Amino acid sequence: MNDSTPSPILASRRQWLQNATSGFGFLAFAGLSTWANASPTAIQDPGNPLAPKAPHFPTKAKHVIFLTMAGAPSHVDMFDYKPNLKRDNGKAAGRAGGSLMGSPFSFAQHGQSGLWLSELFPNLAKQADRLCLLNSMHGDSPNHPTAQTQLHTGNFQFVRPSLGAWSLYGLGTDNASLPGFVSLNPQAGNTSSYRNAFLPAVFQGTKLNLGGNPGRGGSASSRVPDINNPMFNDDQQRKQLDFVQQLNQRQSQQLPEHPGVEGVIQSYELAFRMQDSLPELLDLSKENQETLRMYGATGGRSARFGTQCLIARRMVEAGVRFVEVQSGGWDHHNNITNQLPPKCQEIDQPIAALIQDLAQRGLLDETLIVWSGEFGRTPFTRNGVGRDHNNRGFSAFMVGGGVKGGIRYGATDEHGIAAVEKPMHIHDFHATILHLLGLDHKRLTYRYAGRDFRLTDVHGEIAHEIVA
Repeated sequence: MNDSTPSPILASRRQWLQNATSGFGFLAFAGLSTWANASPTAIQDPGNPLAPKAPHFPTKAKHVIFLTMAGAPSHVDMFDYKPNLKRDNGKAAGRAGGSLMGSPFSFAQHGQSGLWLSELFPNLAKQADRLCLLNSMHGDSPNHPTAQTQLHTGNFQFVRPSLGAWSLYGLGTDNASLPGFVSLNPQAGNTSSYRNAFLPAVFQGTKLNLGGNPGRGGSASSRVPDINNPMFNDDQQRKQLDFVQQLNQRQSQQLPEHPGVEGVIQSYELAFRMQDSLPELLDLSKENQETLRMYGATGGRSARFGTQCLIARRMVEAGVRFVEVQSGGWDHHNNITNQLPPKCQEIDQPIAALIQDLAQRGLLDETLIVWSGEFGRTPFTRNGVGRDHNNRGFSAFMVGGGVKGGIRYGATDEHGIAAVEKPMHIHDFHATILHLLGLDHKRLTYRYAGRDFRLTDVHGEIAHEIVA
Protein backbone atom coordinates (compact mmCIF):
# COMPACT_ATOMS: atom_id res chain seq x y z
CA MET A 1 0.00 0.00 0.00
CA ASN A 2 1.35 3.43 -0.96
CA ASP A 3 0.22 6.03 1.57
CA SER A 4 1.79 8.88 -0.40
CA THR A 5 -1.11 8.80 -2.90
CA PRO A 6 -4.38 9.10 -0.96
CA SER A 7 -7.62 7.79 -2.40
CA PRO A 8 -10.19 10.26 -3.78
CA ILE A 9 -12.29 9.78 -0.66
CA LEU A 10 -9.28 10.42 1.58
CA ALA A 11 -8.39 13.54 -0.43
CA SER A 12 -11.97 14.74 -0.01
CA ARG A 13 -11.77 14.21 3.72
CA ARG A 14 -8.51 16.09 3.93
CA GLN A 15 -10.16 19.02 2.14
CA TRP A 16 -13.00 18.83 4.65
CA LEU A 17 -10.47 18.93 7.47
CA GLN A 18 -8.81 22.01 5.96
CA ASN A 19 -12.15 23.80 5.75
CA ALA A 20 -13.27 22.67 9.19
CA THR A 21 -10.08 23.54 11.03
CA SER A 22 -9.90 27.02 9.53
CA GLY A 23 -12.96 27.97 11.56
CA PHE A 24 -12.36 25.99 14.73
CA GLY A 25 -9.10 26.66 16.52
CA PHE A 26 -10.01 24.11 19.17
CA LEU A 27 -9.33 21.28 16.73
CA ALA A 28 -5.63 22.06 16.44
CA PHE A 29 -4.77 20.54 19.81
CA ALA A 30 -5.45 17.04 18.47
CA GLY A 31 -3.12 17.48 15.53
CA LEU A 32 -6.10 17.57 13.21
CA SER A 33 -5.30 20.82 11.39
CA THR A 34 -1.71 19.68 10.90
CA TRP A 35 -2.80 16.32 9.53
CA ALA A 36 -5.17 18.05 7.12
CA ASN A 37 -2.27 19.89 5.49
CA ALA A 38 0.32 17.09 5.62
CA SER A 39 0.81 13.60 4.31
CA PRO A 40 -1.27 11.04 6.23
CA THR A 41 1.81 8.85 6.53
CA ALA A 42 3.36 10.95 9.29
CA ILE A 43 2.19 13.00 12.24
CA GLN A 44 3.86 16.40 12.11
CA ASP A 45 2.37 18.14 15.17
CA PRO A 46 4.84 18.08 18.09
CA GLY A 47 1.93 18.73 20.47
CA ASN A 48 0.28 15.46 19.53
CA PRO A 49 1.15 12.63 21.96
CA LEU A 50 1.20 10.18 19.03
CA ALA A 51 3.72 12.19 17.03
CA PRO A 52 6.92 10.27 16.21
CA LYS A 53 9.52 10.66 18.95
CA ALA A 54 13.25 10.16 18.77
CA PRO A 55 14.49 7.05 20.63
CA HIS A 56 16.86 7.44 23.57
CA PHE A 57 19.71 6.18 21.39
CA PRO A 58 20.19 5.08 17.75
CA THR A 59 18.89 1.62 16.96
CA LYS A 60 17.72 -0.54 14.08
CA ALA A 61 14.28 -1.67 15.27
CA LYS A 62 11.35 0.64 14.58
CA HIS A 63 8.46 -1.82 14.80
CA VAL A 64 7.50 -4.91 16.80
CA ILE A 65 5.41 -7.91 15.78
CA PHE A 66 4.65 -9.81 18.98
CA LEU A 67 3.48 -13.39 18.36
CA THR A 68 1.92 -14.71 21.58
CA MET A 69 0.89 -18.32 22.10
CA ALA A 70 -1.84 -18.37 24.76
CA GLY A 71 -1.95 -21.55 26.81
CA ALA A 72 1.81 -22.13 27.22
CA PRO A 73 3.52 -24.19 24.48
CA SER A 74 5.86 -27.00 25.51
CA HIS A 75 9.46 -25.79 25.19
CA VAL A 76 10.96 -29.27 25.61
CA ASP A 77 9.01 -30.48 22.56
CA MET A 78 9.71 -27.46 20.36
CA PHE A 79 12.83 -25.37 20.98
CA ASP A 80 14.70 -26.77 24.01
CA TYR A 81 16.47 -29.97 23.00
CA LYS A 82 16.94 -32.28 26.00
CA PRO A 83 18.58 -35.61 25.11
CA ASN A 84 18.91 -36.47 28.81
CA LEU A 85 15.16 -36.15 29.22
CA LYS A 86 14.68 -38.80 26.57
CA ARG A 87 17.38 -40.94 28.21
CA ASP A 88 15.60 -40.72 31.59
CA ASN A 89 12.11 -41.25 30.20
CA GLY A 90 9.87 -42.91 32.78
CA LYS A 91 12.05 -42.17 35.79
CA ALA A 92 10.50 -40.56 38.86
CA ALA A 93 10.51 -36.76 38.72
CA GLY A 94 11.44 -36.45 42.41
CA ARG A 95 9.63 -33.95 44.62
CA ALA A 96 7.62 -32.72 41.64
CA GLY A 97 5.81 -36.03 41.42
CA GLY A 98 4.95 -37.96 38.28
CA SER A 99 7.52 -39.34 35.89
CA LEU A 100 9.84 -37.79 33.34
CA MET A 101 8.54 -37.89 29.77
CA GLY A 102 10.99 -37.59 26.93
CA SER A 103 9.79 -35.71 23.89
CA PRO A 104 7.98 -37.92 21.39
CA PHE A 105 9.32 -35.64 18.64
CA SER A 106 12.78 -35.78 17.13
CA PHE A 107 15.21 -32.84 17.05
CA ALA A 108 17.87 -32.00 14.48
CA GLN A 109 20.43 -29.27 13.89
CA HIS A 110 19.67 -26.70 11.20
CA GLY A 111 21.47 -23.99 9.26
CA GLN A 112 25.11 -23.05 9.48
CA SER A 113 24.51 -22.21 13.14
CA GLY A 114 23.43 -25.77 13.93
CA LEU A 115 20.48 -24.72 16.08
CA TRP A 116 18.52 -27.65 17.47
CA LEU A 117 14.85 -27.48 16.46
CA SER A 118 11.99 -29.94 16.66
CA GLU A 119 10.65 -31.78 13.64
CA LEU A 120 7.41 -29.88 14.31
CA PHE A 121 8.87 -26.81 12.54
CA PRO A 122 10.14 -27.84 9.09
CA ASN A 123 9.55 -24.37 7.61
CA LEU A 124 10.86 -22.35 10.52
CA ALA A 125 13.96 -24.57 10.53
CA LYS A 126 14.92 -23.03 7.18
CA GLN A 127 15.21 -19.69 9.00
CA ALA A 128 17.42 -21.13 11.76
CA ASP A 129 20.30 -18.75 11.09
CA ARG A 130 17.99 -15.80 11.73
CA LEU A 131 16.58 -17.14 15.01
CA CYS A 132 17.70 -15.98 18.42
CA LEU A 133 16.47 -18.70 20.79
CA LEU A 134 15.92 -17.65 24.39
CA ASN A 135 15.99 -20.92 26.31
CA SER A 136 16.17 -19.53 29.84
CA MET A 137 12.90 -17.62 30.17
CA HIS A 138 11.11 -17.65 33.52
CA GLY A 139 8.27 -15.79 35.26
CA ASP A 140 6.54 -15.54 38.60
CA SER A 141 3.18 -17.26 38.07
CA PRO A 142 2.14 -20.74 36.88
CA ASN A 143 -1.47 -19.65 36.29
CA HIS A 144 -2.63 -18.62 32.84
CA PRO A 145 -4.43 -15.29 33.56
CA THR A 146 -1.75 -13.87 35.85
CA ALA A 147 1.12 -15.14 33.69
CA GLN A 148 -0.46 -13.65 30.56
CA THR A 149 -0.79 -10.38 32.43
CA GLN A 150 2.87 -10.45 33.46
CA LEU A 151 4.01 -11.35 29.94
CA HIS A 152 2.27 -8.26 28.62
CA THR A 153 2.62 -5.77 31.49
CA GLY A 154 5.52 -6.98 33.64
CA ASN A 155 3.28 -7.36 36.68
CA PHE A 156 0.77 -10.09 37.49
CA GLN A 157 -0.77 -8.43 40.55
CA PHE A 158 -1.83 -4.92 39.51
CA VAL A 159 -3.25 -3.11 36.51
CA ARG A 160 -0.32 -1.88 34.44
CA PRO A 161 0.17 -0.63 30.85
CA SER A 162 0.99 -3.25 28.24
CA LEU A 163 4.29 -3.57 26.38
CA GLY A 164 2.65 -2.23 23.23
CA ALA A 165 1.24 0.80 25.05
CA TRP A 166 4.67 1.59 26.54
CA SER A 167 6.28 1.27 23.10
CA LEU A 168 3.74 3.65 21.55
CA TYR A 169 4.15 6.06 24.47
CA GLY A 170 7.92 6.05 24.03
CA LEU A 171 8.13 6.30 20.25
CA GLY A 172 4.81 7.54 18.87
CA THR A 173 3.65 6.34 15.48
CA ASP A 174 4.50 7.01 11.84
CA ASN A 175 1.01 6.93 10.34
CA ALA A 176 -1.72 9.36 11.45
CA SER A 177 -4.43 7.38 9.67
CA LEU A 178 -3.85 4.09 11.46
CA PRO A 179 -3.61 3.03 15.11
CA GLY A 180 -0.05 2.98 16.41
CA PHE A 181 -0.70 -0.23 18.36
CA VAL A 182 -2.93 -3.03 17.09
CA SER A 183 -3.92 -6.33 18.73
CA LEU A 184 -5.18 -8.91 16.24
CA ASN A 185 -7.73 -11.41 17.54
CA PRO A 186 -6.81 -11.17 21.25
CA GLN A 187 -8.07 -13.92 23.51
CA ALA A 188 -11.46 -13.23 25.08
CA GLY A 189 -11.05 -11.44 28.40
CA ASN A 190 -7.31 -10.84 27.91
CA THR A 191 -7.39 -7.06 27.99
CA SER A 192 -3.92 -6.96 29.55
CA SER A 193 -2.44 -7.55 26.10
CA TYR A 194 -3.49 -4.13 24.78
CA ARG A 195 -4.63 -1.94 27.67
CA ASN A 196 -3.12 1.41 28.54
CA ALA A 197 -3.93 1.36 32.31
CA PHE A 198 -2.75 4.71 33.75
CA LEU A 199 -1.09 5.88 30.52
CA PRO A 200 -3.26 8.34 28.55
CA ALA A 201 -6.08 6.59 26.69
CA VAL A 202 -4.58 7.44 23.30
CA PHE A 203 -1.88 4.80 23.90
CA GLN A 204 -4.29 1.88 24.31
CA GLY A 205 -4.11 -0.77 21.60
CA THR A 206 -6.83 -1.11 18.99
CA LYS A 207 -8.43 -4.55 19.10
CA LEU A 208 -9.29 -6.07 15.71
CA ASN A 209 -11.14 -9.34 15.28
CA LEU A 210 -10.39 -10.43 11.76
CA GLY A 211 -12.47 -12.66 9.54
CA GLY A 212 -12.72 -13.25 5.82
CA ASN A 213 -10.96 -15.69 3.51
CA PRO A 214 -8.25 -13.93 1.51
CA GLY A 215 -7.50 -17.15 -0.32
CA ARG A 216 -10.82 -16.72 -2.14
CA GLY A 217 -10.30 -13.10 -3.00
CA GLY A 218 -11.99 -11.77 0.11
CA SER A 219 -11.08 -9.25 2.75
CA ALA A 220 -9.73 -9.79 6.24
CA SER A 221 -11.83 -6.90 7.54
CA SER A 222 -15.24 -8.55 7.69
CA ARG A 223 -15.36 -8.46 11.50
CA VAL A 224 -13.84 -5.05 12.17
CA PRO A 225 -16.58 -3.40 14.25
CA ASP A 226 -18.04 0.06 13.68
CA ILE A 227 -15.72 0.95 10.82
CA ASN A 228 -18.47 2.36 8.63
CA ASN A 229 -21.27 4.81 9.37
CA PRO A 230 -24.50 3.57 7.71
CA MET A 231 -26.40 6.78 8.53
CA PHE A 232 -24.24 9.67 7.25
CA ASN A 233 -22.04 10.39 4.28
CA ASP A 234 -18.53 11.83 4.65
CA ASP A 235 -19.59 15.49 4.75
CA GLN A 236 -22.32 14.82 7.30
CA GLN A 237 -19.95 12.81 9.47
CA ARG A 238 -17.42 15.64 9.41
CA LYS A 239 -20.03 18.21 10.49
CA GLN A 240 -21.29 15.93 13.26
CA LEU A 241 -17.77 15.20 14.45
CA ASP A 242 -16.80 18.87 14.48
CA PHE A 243 -19.78 19.66 16.68
CA VAL A 244 -19.17 16.73 19.06
CA GLN A 245 -15.49 17.60 19.29
CA GLN A 246 -16.33 21.19 20.23
CA LEU A 247 -18.47 19.88 23.08
CA ASN A 248 -15.74 17.45 24.10
CA GLN A 249 -13.16 20.23 24.14
CA ARG A 250 -15.33 22.37 26.38
CA GLN A 251 -15.82 19.38 28.67
CA SER A 252 -12.06 18.79 28.74
CA GLN A 253 -11.42 22.41 29.71
CA GLN A 254 -14.03 22.28 32.48
CA LEU A 255 -12.82 18.91 33.80
CA PRO A 256 -9.04 18.84 33.29
CA GLU A 257 -8.73 16.15 35.94
CA HIS A 258 -10.44 13.66 33.57
CA PRO A 259 -7.85 12.82 30.87
CA GLY A 260 -10.25 10.27 29.38
CA VAL A 261 -12.09 13.08 27.63
CA GLU A 262 -8.90 13.99 25.78
CA GLY A 263 -8.53 10.36 24.74
CA VAL A 264 -12.07 10.29 23.40
CA ILE A 265 -11.45 13.41 21.32
CA GLN A 266 -8.32 11.97 19.75
CA SER A 267 -9.85 8.54 19.20
CA TYR A 268 -12.81 10.09 17.34
CA GLU A 269 -10.47 11.78 14.89
CA LEU A 270 -8.43 8.62 14.40
CA ALA A 271 -11.60 6.59 13.83
CA PHE A 272 -12.74 9.04 11.15
CA ARG A 273 -9.44 8.73 9.29
CA MET A 274 -9.38 4.95 9.74
CA GLN A 275 -12.57 4.57 7.68
CA ASP A 276 -10.46 4.91 4.55
CA SER A 277 -7.09 3.56 5.60
CA LEU A 278 -7.98 0.47 7.63
CA PRO A 279 -10.29 -1.36 5.20
CA GLU A 280 -7.75 -0.79 2.43
CA LEU A 281 -4.97 -2.13 4.61
CA LEU A 282 -6.95 -5.24 5.56
CA ASP A 283 -8.09 -6.00 2.02
CA LEU A 284 -5.85 -8.82 0.83
CA SER A 285 -7.57 -9.29 -2.53
CA LYS A 286 -4.71 -7.45 -4.27
CA GLU A 287 -2.02 -9.65 -2.74
CA ASN A 288 -0.75 -12.12 -5.32
CA GLN A 289 -1.49 -15.79 -4.89
CA GLU A 290 2.18 -16.63 -4.45
CA THR A 291 2.34 -14.44 -1.34
CA LEU A 292 -0.90 -15.87 0.05
CA ARG A 293 0.35 -19.42 -0.48
CA MET A 294 3.71 -18.56 1.11
CA TYR A 295 1.89 -17.50 4.29
CA GLY A 296 -0.39 -20.54 4.15
CA ALA A 297 -3.33 -18.12 3.99
CA THR A 298 -5.20 -19.86 1.18
CA GLY A 299 -6.66 -22.64 3.31
CA GLY A 300 -5.94 -25.44 5.74
CA ARG A 301 -4.73 -25.24 9.33
CA SER A 302 -2.47 -22.27 8.73
CA ALA A 303 -5.04 -20.03 6.99
CA ARG A 304 -6.20 -18.04 10.01
CA PHE A 305 -2.77 -17.43 11.56
CA GLY A 306 -1.20 -16.93 8.14
CA THR A 307 -3.73 -14.22 7.35
CA GLN A 308 -2.92 -12.47 10.63
CA CYS A 309 0.84 -12.62 9.96
CA LEU A 310 0.33 -11.17 6.49
CA ILE A 311 -1.82 -8.38 7.95
CA ALA A 312 0.92 -7.74 10.54
CA ARG A 313 3.49 -7.34 7.75
CA ARG A 314 1.22 -4.90 5.90
CA MET A 315 0.71 -2.92 9.10
CA VAL A 316 4.38 -2.41 9.93
CA GLU A 317 4.96 -1.61 6.26
CA ALA A 318 2.34 1.14 6.61
CA GLY A 319 3.99 2.54 9.75
CA VAL A 320 2.14 0.87 12.64
CA ARG A 321 4.52 0.77 15.60
CA PHE A 322 3.43 -2.39 17.45
CA VAL A 323 1.32 -5.32 16.23
CA GLU A 324 0.37 -8.28 18.39
CA VAL A 325 -0.82 -11.54 16.84
CA GLN A 326 -2.30 -14.13 19.17
CA SER A 327 -2.80 -17.86 18.84
CA GLY A 328 -4.75 -19.81 21.47
CA GLY A 329 -5.15 -23.48 22.37
CA TRP A 330 -1.63 -24.31 23.63
CA ASP A 331 -2.68 -25.74 27.02
CA HIS A 332 -1.78 -29.41 26.47
CA HIS A 333 -2.39 -31.29 29.71
CA ASN A 334 -3.54 -34.35 27.75
CA ASN A 335 -2.51 -36.23 24.62
CA ILE A 336 0.31 -33.86 23.70
CA THR A 337 1.59 -36.33 21.09
CA ASN A 338 -1.50 -35.84 18.96
CA GLN A 339 -2.53 -32.32 19.98
CA LEU A 340 0.75 -30.43 19.66
CA PRO A 341 1.57 -31.18 15.97
CA PRO A 342 -1.63 -29.56 14.59
CA LYS A 343 -0.98 -26.42 16.63
CA CYS A 344 2.57 -26.19 15.28
CA GLN A 345 1.25 -26.69 11.74
CA GLU A 346 -0.94 -23.63 12.26
CA ILE A 347 2.02 -21.33 12.94
CA ASP A 348 5.10 -22.91 11.32
CA GLN A 349 4.59 -21.84 7.71
CA PRO A 350 3.16 -18.37 8.51
CA ILE A 351 6.04 -17.40 10.83
CA ALA A 352 8.66 -18.62 8.37
CA ALA A 353 6.90 -16.66 5.61
CA LEU A 354 6.73 -13.53 7.76
CA ILE A 355 10.50 -13.66 8.36
CA GLN A 356 11.25 -14.31 4.69
CA ASP A 357 8.81 -11.66 3.44
CA LEU A 358 10.14 -8.94 5.74
CA ALA A 359 13.69 -9.81 4.72
CA GLN A 360 12.86 -9.64 1.01
CA ARG A 361 11.26 -6.22 1.49
CA GLY A 362 14.20 -4.86 3.47
CA LEU A 363 12.06 -4.57 6.60
CA LEU A 364 13.49 -7.30 8.80
CA ASP A 365 16.31 -5.18 10.25
CA GLU A 366 13.81 -2.56 11.41
CA THR A 367 11.12 -5.02 12.54
CA LEU A 368 11.59 -7.06 15.70
CA ILE A 369 9.62 -10.32 15.68
CA VAL A 370 9.06 -11.73 19.16
CA TRP A 371 7.52 -15.16 19.88
CA SER A 372 6.53 -16.39 23.35
CA GLY A 373 3.93 -18.06 25.49
CA GLU A 374 3.12 -17.03 29.06
CA PHE A 375 5.22 -19.94 30.39
CA GLY A 376 6.27 -23.42 29.35
CA ARG A 377 5.38 -26.95 30.38
CA THR A 378 6.85 -29.54 32.70
CA PRO A 379 9.25 -32.19 31.41
CA PHE A 380 7.39 -34.66 33.59
CA THR A 381 3.86 -36.02 33.35
CA ARG A 382 1.29 -37.12 35.90
CA ASN A 383 -0.99 -38.91 33.47
CA GLY A 384 1.55 -40.28 31.00
CA VAL A 385 0.24 -38.29 28.04
CA GLY A 386 0.42 -34.56 28.82
CA ARG A 387 2.44 -31.85 30.54
CA ASP A 388 1.55 -29.37 33.30
CA HIS A 389 2.37 -25.67 33.74
CA ASN A 390 5.97 -24.60 34.23
CA ASN A 391 6.93 -20.98 34.84
CA ARG A 392 10.44 -21.80 36.10
CA GLY A 393 11.90 -22.38 32.65
CA PHE A 394 10.63 -22.02 29.07
CA SER A 395 11.59 -20.79 25.61
CA ALA A 396 10.94 -17.74 23.46
CA PHE A 397 12.65 -16.40 20.35
CA MET A 398 13.38 -13.13 18.56
CA VAL A 399 14.17 -12.41 14.91
CA GLY A 400 15.36 -9.27 13.12
CA GLY A 401 15.26 -5.84 14.70
CA GLY A 402 18.92 -5.80 15.68
CA VAL A 403 19.24 -9.21 17.36
CA LYS A 404 21.89 -11.77 16.51
CA GLY A 405 20.70 -14.70 14.43
CA GLY A 406 21.54 -18.37 14.74
CA ILE A 407 22.24 -18.27 18.48
CA ARG A 408 20.89 -19.82 21.63
CA TYR A 409 20.86 -17.64 24.74
CA GLY A 410 20.66 -19.27 28.17
CA ALA A 411 19.61 -22.78 29.11
CA THR A 412 17.43 -24.80 31.43
CA ASP A 413 18.72 -27.78 33.41
CA GLU A 414 19.28 -31.17 31.78
CA HIS A 415 15.58 -32.01 31.91
CA GLY A 416 14.16 -28.54 31.16
CA ILE A 417 12.56 -27.82 34.53
CA ALA A 418 14.21 -24.52 35.48
CA ALA A 419 16.39 -21.82 33.92
CA VAL A 420 19.95 -22.26 35.18
CA GLU A 421 22.22 -20.55 32.64
CA LYS A 422 21.78 -16.81 31.99
CA PRO A 423 18.20 -16.84 33.31
CA MET A 424 15.97 -14.28 31.58
CA HIS A 425 13.06 -13.08 33.69
CA ILE A 426 10.06 -11.39 32.06
CA HIS A 427 11.50 -8.07 33.30
CA ASP A 428 14.78 -8.80 31.46
CA PHE A 429 12.78 -9.81 28.39
CA HIS A 430 10.94 -6.47 28.39
CA ALA A 431 14.08 -4.44 29.11
CA THR A 432 15.79 -6.08 26.13
CA ILE A 433 12.86 -5.47 23.78
CA LEU A 434 12.75 -1.79 24.75
CA HIS A 435 16.53 -1.56 24.31
CA LEU A 436 16.24 -2.97 20.80
CA LEU A 437 13.71 -0.20 20.09
CA GLY A 438 16.19 2.39 21.31
CA LEU A 439 14.43 2.94 24.63
CA ASP A 440 16.14 2.88 28.01
CA HIS A 441 13.73 0.96 30.24
CA LYS A 442 14.91 2.97 33.26
CA ARG A 443 14.20 6.30 31.56
CA LEU A 444 10.86 5.34 29.99
CA THR A 445 8.67 6.38 32.93
CA TYR A 446 5.26 7.88 33.58
CA ARG A 447 4.30 9.88 36.67
CA TYR A 448 1.21 8.44 38.32
CA ALA A 449 -0.14 8.47 41.89
CA GLY A 450 2.92 10.32 43.15
CA ARG A 451 5.63 8.07 41.72
CA ASP A 452 7.37 7.29 38.45
CA PHE A 453 6.27 3.99 36.96
CA ARG A 454 8.02 1.97 34.28
CA LEU A 455 7.39 -1.30 32.46
CA THR A 456 10.13 -3.15 34.35
CA ASP A 457 9.29 -1.58 37.75
CA VAL A 458 12.61 -1.66 39.68
CA HIS A 459 13.96 -4.70 37.81
CA GLY A 460 15.23 -5.65 34.37
CA GLU A 461 18.65 -6.47 32.93
CA ILE A 462 19.34 -6.12 29.21
CA ALA A 463 20.67 -9.23 27.45
CA HIS A 464 23.42 -7.38 25.58
CA GLU A 465 24.82 -10.66 24.24
CA ILE A 466 21.94 -11.05 21.82
CA VAL A 467 22.20 -7.52 20.39
CA ALA A 468 23.89 -7.46 16.99
